Amino acid sequence: MKLSLKHLILSVALISVIFTLCSSTLSGYRISQKTLIENTLETNRVYAQKLANTTEVFFKMTLQTLELSSKSISLYMRSDESKTKLLQEADRLKNQTDTFNSVVIVAANGEILASSPQTLDVVGKLLDSTGGQQALNGKSPLISKPYVSITGRLIIFISHPIFDEDGKYLGLVGGSLYLKEENILNKILGEHFYKDGSYVYVVDEDGRIIYNQMQDRINDRVPQNPVVQQLMKRESGSARIINTRNVDMLAGYAYIPAVGWGVVSQRPTNATLAPTTDMMNEMIMKSLPYLLLSLILILFISRVIARPLQKLAYFTESSTQNNQDESLNKVRVWYYEAIQLKRALTYSLGFFHDKVDYFAYQSKTDPLTKLTNRRTLDEETQKWVENGVPFSIIILDIDHFKRVNDTFGHIKGDEVLKFLGEQMREVSREEDICCRFGGEEFVLLLRNMNNDEAYQVAEKLRKKVESTVSPCGDIITISLGIASYPVCTTNLSVLFEMADQCLYEAKNTGRNKSVASLGNHKF
Repeated sequence: MKLSLKHLILSVALISVIFTLCSSTLSGYRISQKTLIENTLETNRVYAQKLANTTEVFFKMTLQTLELSSKSISLYMRSDESKTKLLQEADRLKNQTDTFNSVVIVAANGEILASSPQTLDVVGKLLDSTGGQQALNGKSPLISKPYVSITGRLIIFISHPIFDEDGKYLGLVGGSLYLKEENILNKILGEHFYKDGSYVYVVDEDGRIIYNQMQDRINDRVPQNPVVQQLMKRESGSARIINTRNVDMLAGYAYIPAVGWGVVSQRPTNATLAPTTDMMNEMIMKSLPYLLLSLILILFISRVIARPLQKLAYFTESSTQNNQDESLNKVRVWYYEAIQLKRALTYSLGFFHDKVDYFAYQSKTDPLTKLTNRRTLDEETQKWVENGVPFSIIILDIDHFKRVNDTFGHIKGDEVLKFLGEQMREVSREEDICCRFGGEEFVLLLRNMNNDEAYQVAEKLRKKVESTVSPCGDIITISLGIASYPVCTTNLSVLFEMADQCLYEAKNTGRNKSVASLGNHKF
């Protein structure tokens, strides 16, 4: 006695349960990962949108503040006390809300009339910076792109024009945000840099970073970042991306219409997925009791299943012990029930294989001539082509075969077909294939033969047939067409067509001859 069926069932079931447990745990792990990613993306999207809305409101309020200030300044800009009041207004704007890092009031000709803090030492100088000139020339509210100011700092300039009661342009009042120093954006966006690598950054409409906790990143251009590309298209949303530093990130992003900026809140994917390992361990521990219960149930079921099969094996042994099959005896069996069933199957499978061999032979052989049929021909030529074997084909048929049938009858006609098949076998080699193609048409496949050699075989067969009395008591003749692979063509269909055309030419030029093809030429 070897391993019993009961133990086999138990082993298979155990493997199945363990596999199911592993599959479900892995599925749970992947679902958890997907859920965490989706939740993080949505959280970052909502948070980025919140920051974008807050920033939008801030800039609108800032422009309103500057607008109110410009109306006040216009009343005393040309008065005798203008210098003192302008300095007071600049200090008020600078110190009242800490919105700006610095404030300037500029005349229409570009001269700076007042500044805060006064330590900037720019009063009396011309505002010739990029943002200043843009504001002076535009004569309209402006939030500039980042540029280097006359003090050498990287800034954003927010300004509002000053007009008198008659609508005459007097200049502008504006404030600067120092991008690489502490500024109002830090207070609005808050501290969003965590140890796990999560952070928030802001880009302008050209893809330039204007806010980032890492100061060295400010003023970097990152238009190749997929999220930044969406923001440059004025779109909001979320996406899993590989950022410009080749880090896998889960990013939420939102567009700020008032300034054309975009806010990005992102977190490293590996930091997001870190909790899934603990979740997987917890799932395994909770599954162990169910696994134990399953094993007990499987043990009981396996005993119930094995008992009737043991009885069946006993009766099988009693009824088939005198029948053996050599192939089955070589099969290794490793439990009792299989040994008994093998003895019962010996006779049945032996009979089955005999039938299979018989039907396989019938499916590949022409029943009349015992030559191979067209199916075998197709299989062998395809195999030779795939293996790169050169070969030649001879397509032949009997000249005036209908006259043979009409004169001597179909029985004699069948004998003539068998006669031709025998003649083909006699001139062919063991590795060649003789095939009845259909009706009185036959094909001879000559492995590793070129056109010249095939032509010699064709002539040998033709002469042999015309010099031998056929079963009908008369001489028959044949016409043959020859083509070679790959000399003539590498396409099987074309190859057969070329050989068939050669056969057609042999028929049309007198019959009882061989015609070979060399590409588009024949000889």
